[in-house]
Amino acid sequence: MSQAQAQALAGQVAAITGAASGIGFASAQAMVAAGAQVVLIDRDSAALARACESLGAAALPLVLDLLDPDQCTAMPAQVLALAGRLDVFHANAGLYVGGDLIDASDEAIDRMLHLNINVVMKNVRGVLPHMIERGSGDIIVTSSLAAHFPTPWEPVYASSKWAINCFVQTVRRQVFKHGIRVGAISPGPVITSLLADWPADKLQEAKANGCLIEASEVAEVVLFMLTRPRGMTIRDVVMMPTQFDL
Repeated sequence: MSQAQAQALAGQVAAITGAASGIGFASAQAMVAAGAQVVLIDRDSAALARACESLGAAALPLVLDLLDPDQCTAMPAQVLALAGRLDVFHANAGLYVGGDLIDASDEAIDRMLHLNINVVMKNVRGVLPHMIERGSGDIIVTSSLAAHFPTPWEPVYASSKWAINCFVQTVRRQVFKHGIRVGAISPGPVITSLLADWPADKLQEAKANGCLIEASEVAEVVLFMLTRPRGMTIRDVVMMPTQFDL
């Protein structure tokens, strides 16, 4: 990180869902390093405590299960109670269901679609009033390469990301007049716990061929999106390993 980037978010407050590990934690690391105070939101209290301890005083833990309707609704107010304001919201929490559709359970489909779509929509709706009142804000949603390509081994997951990609584009057009930027980051396969649900042959093939991205590399792009001049919105970023062939 350059010296300019080290203070690029000084004085700002960010909140990140699914922040105890993976892309969420890497995003928190990048934002803290850039000078922001960051509210890390996750349902895993032990992992969240470890994450915040590693980041220091600029990291504030908020234990929430976003699949619980009441806790999901309370999220924006709890973030504001902790930090007093919100400049950046990174909707990152998500689940993965891969493999043949015929093998997916109703429960797994419902849980993943709820977190990947409904919760994102509710969370974004929840933070908008504060940002609209202030006339400024950044919202970034973790999407996926699957939002841009009908990946045959993940029909449920890909469908959720196609839906959220449409959501990002439509909300962006509604709120830019309020000084709010909305964008999506769509990485290819990232080395996170989500890959544990990948088909074993696909995961082994990706590892052998160097077709995986580090979470820190995604976080660098998130920081790039956040640090553009206010007159510029990075609407979509699709990133993938060079060796990854669809």
